[in-house]
Amino acid sequence: MSLDDGLCYLNGEYLPLAGARVPVLDRGFIFGDGVYEVVPVYRKKPFRFEQHLARLQRSLAETCIENPKSPNEWRAIVERLVGAAAGQDLIVYIQVTRGVAKRDFAFPAGVTPTVFAMVSPLTRPGAAQREQGLRAISVPDLRWLRCDIKSVSLLGAVLARQQAADRGVDEVVQHRDGRLTEGSASNVWLVKGGRVLAPPRDNLILEGIRYGFVQELCGQASIPFEVRIVSMRDVRDADELMLSAATRELLPIVELDGRPVADGRPGPVYRELRRGYDSAIAAL
Repeated sequence: MSLDDGLCYLNGEYLPLAGARVPVLDRGFIFGDGVYEVVPVYRKKPFRFEQHLARLQRSLAETCIENPKSPNEWRAIVERLVGAAAGQDLIVYIQVTRGVAKRDFAFPAGVTPTVFAMVSPLTRPGAAQREQGLRAISVPDLRWLRCDIKSVSLLGAVLARQQAADRGVDEVVQHRDGRLTEGSASNVWLVKGGRVLAPPRDNLILEGIRYGFVQELCGQASIPFEVRIVSMRDVRDADELMLSAATRELLPIVELDGRPVADGRPGPVYRELRRGYDSAIAAL
């Protein structure tokens, strides 16, 4: 999809993406003062849309931005954009900033939030990624301490992902004070002794929508699921590593810092969860 393609929504208007304009004094541009969501769409059907809206509401509340739309209004916007888009599998990007105001750090009074949404093609993970897995490197987590807010201030994630790109690998596994946090744009899962271990839902990670989904899949498959602080020693001794994200779905990590994870192949817990993941998408 080129810049000239596709319909987008901006502040009450549907227009071609190439024609969308935001004032330079928008606080999202000046300060990164805004939040966003990324919703996968399969066969024109948004996946776990209610959970995405709930997280959007939480991010808005944490940043003291009033939600400018009701759930039905959000759904109507998404349905129109998805309906107008070519292709069946898509990504819906939603962004809300505090709005346009004179540059000042304090919250401005009486400002209307800027609301933007667009769609783009979703390229699902291919057979090679699913069957051969990903490679990752471990890096210190140098981001701010409110990673639980899905903020448009993503420089920390950009710099982390660039480290992976510079090393020719797929993702980073971030750690803070010896404990696992997350990837640059993914949650990271550890498997040990048939049990899935998950970092706590606290301010050090963004709780992906797939976090709760993976927990549900574990329950359906009778796979023990434990939330606790995961040390990097645990990570290096893992039987399996996995990541989850809206665009990457659920994928195995088979190499970390140049060393194989266990036998260097996707493991049985990943394969079981992957089957459940695919079944849920097929049932939409």
